[in-house]
Amino acid sequence: MSEASRAEASAYPFQLYFVPFPFVCFSLALGTDIAFWQTANLMWSNFSAWLLFAGLVFGGVAILAGLVDLLRRRTRPMRPSFFAIILFLVMLVLAFVNSLVHAGDGWTAVVPYGLLLSAITFVVALMAVAASSRKYARLAWRV
Repeated sequence: MSEASRAEASAYPFQLYFVPFPFVCFSLALGTDIAFWQTANLMWSNFSAWLLFAGLVFGGVAILAGLVDLLRRRTRPMRPSFFAIILFLVMLVLAFVNSLVHAGDGWTAVVPYGLLLSAITFVVALMAVAASSRKYARLAWRV
């Protein structure tokens, strides 16, 4: 491995390995909440609860990886904007509250508040992706 490729590899932020997982899990949780709302099959509620849990675990790991990236000099220019970080944290807080709502039993664990929280979490996730992608696009295109 050449010296240039080693330097390039060492500049890759650790957080980028873990950040996509919460977005995928929370998006799928919205889908399984909609499926539960339409079918009333308890399996979909269980899927939602597990997806929320997995998204929260990987979100916590992403936060820890982001803190490690703050200590690495090479990854400092690639860290997301402050607004994107705040949106990511808001998304995790909403997902945590949603997980508590989904801990209830039966229909009322999802409809209407769990479904509403899943939709709001999904919208905040889209806002966080949009906010962080602008910075990465500027770095990639040197704009």
